[in-house]
Amino acid sequence: MSLLNFRKKTEAPRTGDRRVETFLRDFSIEVMPRTAEKVEDFRALLPESTRVYIAHIDGTPIEDMVATAKRLAADGFQVMPHFPARIIDNAQMLGDWIARYQGEAGVTQGLILAGGVAEPRGVFESSIHLLETGLFDKAGFTRLHVAGHPEGNKDIDPDGTTLNVETAMKWKNDFAARTDAEMAIVTQFAFEADPVIAWADAVRDAGIGLPIHIGIAGPAKLQTLIKFAVACGVGPSLRVLQKRAMDVTKLLLPYEPDEIVTELAHHKASHPDFAITNVHIFPLGGIKAAAEWTASKGAVPAARATA
Repeated sequence: MSLLNFRKKTEAPRTGDRRVETFLRDFSIEVMPRTAEKVEDFRALLPESTRVYIAHIDGTPIEDMVATAKRLAADGFQVMPHFPARIIDNAQMLGDWIARYQGEAGVTQGLILAGGVAEPRGVFESSIHLLETGLFDKAGFTRLHVAGHPEGNKDIDPDGTTLNVETAMKWKNDFAARTDAEMAIVTQFAFEADPVIAWADAVRDAGIGLPIHIGIAGPAKLQTLIKFAVACGVGPSLRVLQKRAMDVTKLLLPYEPDEIVTELAHHKASHPDFAITNVHIFPLGGIKAAAEWTASKGAVPAARATA
């Protein structure tokens, strides 16, 4: 990805930590159609060819998803829409979505996941069911990402274990050898580095060779983060936010992910074989705030947006 092709010349102040800058290189970010509508020009915020995931929230019309993909692709970004299994009725609907994304936006990448609804609307229950159709390979998708859960997932393992998650991960690792697409794990966001490091090492020790893109919550108000963290099932690392909420000197200040990113970046620098290779930003406090934060760390030598 070119880090030099940007529209404006004034750069955000940088921290000067090369390990963090390197760790954040080629970061990705997530949008929804309704949040994308509020951004006048993504090219003023993100470097050229940034991978932009489009989250498919239940109830969002496929037409809105495809229109957002078309806009981002036209601006030169790598577009990766979500394909949530539990809101897709059948293989015909999946094929229609793929055809629309490719025909109108040239999409060749997708995040394949179960989705956030409790009960399947149709025949698909999991990302495995979508991958088993072979439709992504038939369509020539070049990159397929799957979800990872550093702190477990109670929807998948309601008993509190990680047995089902681990079994699914091994299946996806085997699938990676059968598909022509590049595969990676992209995770839910967390707030504490040590559990993430331990989880990533355990994934590799289990024989899972897929690279990991770690989810990081972008800058946001503390109340906003806690709301999203609870809704998304963030586990033990939620205590980082709870501890911050008890500190009156920090209560009203926006949260920024400096601590977890710095610790992970330094660990990666001293352990080059560490399974985490990329950072995926959840812009819970807004896309502009997330983009400016990455710029301040030296990852994006682009201007602050004026909008």
